[in-house]
Amino acid sequence: MADVQQGVPEADVTIEQPGLPPVEAIEELEDDNLKSDMMVLNMGPQHPSTHGVLRLELVTDGEVVEHVRPHIGYLHRCFEKHAENLPYPHVVPFTDRLDYLAGMNNNFGYVLAVENLLKLEIPERVHYIRVIMVELNRIASHLVSFGTYGMDIGAFTPFLFAFREREDIFDLFEMTCGARMLYNYIWVGGVSHDLPPGFVERCRVFLNQFESKIQEYNDLLSYNKIFIQRTANVGVLSADAAFSYNLTGPNLRGSGVDWDLRRDEPYSIYDRFEFEIPVGKGEMGTLGY
Repeated sequence: MADVQQGVPEADVTIEQPGLPPVEAIEELEDDNLKSDMMVLNMGPQHPSTHGVLRLELVTDGEVVEHVRPHIGYLHRCFEKHAENLPYPHVVPFTDRLDYLAGMNNNFGYVLAVENLLKLEIPERVHYIRVIMVELNRIASHLVSFGTYGMDIGAFTPFLFAFREREDIFDLFEMTCGARMLYNYIWVGGVSHDLPPGFVERCRVFLNQFESKIQEYNDLLSYNKIFIQRTANVGVLSADAAFSYNLTGPNLRGSGVDWDLRRDEPYSIYDRFEFEIPVGKGEMGTLGY
């Protein structure tokens, strides 16, 4: 199966140690008839839990890894080939699995494309239900993002706090369509289930409680001195570099670019809402170059 790049630019980065030749120098060493025991090995592609897809190109000298070149974003999927052999509605369950942390959003993107192609008229109620569901799923996805990131650099508690609220969102999804992760909920022309009795009231309770949790997350992680020391001024991207890498969403806004597709090129009924766009200001470190 061919490698399919899932929207993430390949990182052409060599992690070098002083006094060691770069990866490209290995062939040169051999051309100069200099003996070298270095060997290039592929580690992956693999899926390190929910953290994304990774292939590592290793240059080894025996058991010592001299250099590493990461290739980010490759996955054996064959989703497109499946889709070629299915009717449009049958493709929806596959979209859940493109990013199973945000299945609703992937359902939504695919279904919108099909509906635009077929010029379908969508009921008003369906529009609002879809927006509610994808925005709840967006919150759930972001909770996993910052929770696991904190855990990766030594802070375990934010992970537990993030998953606490994520479970509340999953409860709302489960009471609506019976699923907690892979929903097959947003269908061509509609949704699989209407909102059940009690959903609106329970959703309001969650939202009222969740707003206060944001400050809790910030106090615990964002403004944590150790977290700042380990992350500030690391992996800084200027706005030009962000555009060059085709970054979108929070990564692009983190480079100080005030852009959100829902506001600037609205789809569905997003043009009916007013909402603030968080943009990076460099409060804790360098913003751009």
